[in-house]
Formats: sequence, C-alpha cells, structure tokens
Amino acid sequence: MTFSTTLLQTFAPKGHLRASINLGNPILANKDPVSGKPFGISIDLAHAFAKKLGLDLELVVFDSAGKSVDAVTKEEADFGFFAIDPLRGEGISFTAPYVLIEGAYLVKADSPLQHNEEVDAAKNRVVVGKGSAYDLYLSREIKSAEIVRAPTSPTVVDVFLQGAYEVAAGVRQQLEADALKHPGLRLLPGRFMVIQQAMGVPKGRGAEAARVLSEFVEEMKSSGFVADAMVRHHIMGASVAPLA
Repeated sequence: MTFSTTLLQTFAPKGHLRASINLGNPILANKDPVSGKPFGISIDLAHAFAKKLGLDLELVVFDSAGKSVDAVTKEEADFGFFAIDPLRGEGISFTAPYVLIEGAYLVKADSPLQHNEEVDAAKNRVVVGKGSAYDLYLSREIKSAEIVRAPTSPTVVDVFLQGAYEVAAGVRQQLEADALKHPGLRLLPGRFMVIQQAMGVPKGRGAEAARVLSEFVEEMKSSGFVADAMVRHHIMGASVAPLA
C-alpha cells in the first residue's frame, strides 16, 4: 500500500516518525538491562507502523504514562501507546484497543481487606502511579479513600511500603512481580478495572491520520502480530483485544 505525500507529512512533520514509549507499563515496554534499549509489544508495533509508512523511526522514551501522553498531546511525538481515557481523549485520537490489561489491588498479607469493593473507605490510602490509567480512573471513581501518587507506576510498591499505606493499585503483572520480591504482600482477588490499551495520534493531525492508524491496529490484531508479540515477550496477565 502506498500513502500520499500529504499523509506522510501529516504523520511525520519532522521527516521521520517519533513514537512515544512509556516504560512505566511492563506489559508494553521494558528496558534491556545490558544495552539500555527499550523492547516490548509497543516497540514492535512502532517499528511495524514505521515500516508500513516507509518512514524512519525514532523512539522517544519516558518513565511514566503521563509524560508519554504529554509528548503526543503537545505534538513532541507523532504517535504513542496509551490506555484509553476520556481526559486523554481531549488531545489524542485513539484507535480501538489492541491489548486488554487487568488493574489490581495489592495489600499487606495481614490487611483486613479481602475484596476490591472494600478499598473505597475513608480509612484507606491507595497508591497509584501519577498520571497512569489507574490514577485517572480511580480519581473519578473513588469517593471516600485517599489517593496517593507515586512518581511512576514501577515505583508504586516502593512508595506503598515506605509510607505504610493500605493499598497499592496498578498493572496486575507488575504487582505480582513486586509481591514476589517483597514477602508479606498479596493481591486482592479479581480486578477493579480493565485497561483498553490503544495507539493514538495528536487530534490536530486530522481524521485521515486517525483512520490509517486505526486500520493498522486492526490489521495487527487480525494477522496475529499482537498475539505473537505477547508470546515473544513472555507477557502474562493481558489478552489481545477483540477486533473492532
């Protein structure tokens, strides 16, 4: 498939594609401890999209979702990978989701909390990653508990432990990994939300750019690309989103 010069300039006004990558969600992206280079599902999709458009790719890497969102909203990056949220949607045109991720709660082993529904109480303080999908969601949904914001999602459990808070919230896979590192922690059963992880472009890029990106995501799901990437990167606790 060939794309018009106008569309390519819309996607890449700098002459190459800039992909905003968030390292705060281990299901989507991680950093190689040896080379320092990012790897993961979102990086694989970014390279595939650049290849489809016939453009060079630059990865613009951030340690939190909030920074990654800001980069695309301000057009300091040309596209990115985000949890769909209405607040973010004010500046970003989202595709349909390509991956569904579970949000879970973590507590100390001796906590009286046994169910997700018990978390929203005045006595509880819930630690979330600042600007993450969980932060945005719980800021709307929590009525009585206090929300405490860690600098990034990967630091949530550290803040939770250091501050002796009641609950930590985040990606189930990240919390499970942290629970293995720190004895005396457990996850509450079930999930408190499902995150719809999508790709997105700045709204100012127009409807045609949003349509092309949406078609790309559907192609990546239907072809098995996303499922293969999840297997390749040993991803658990997430599933390929259904076709739109």
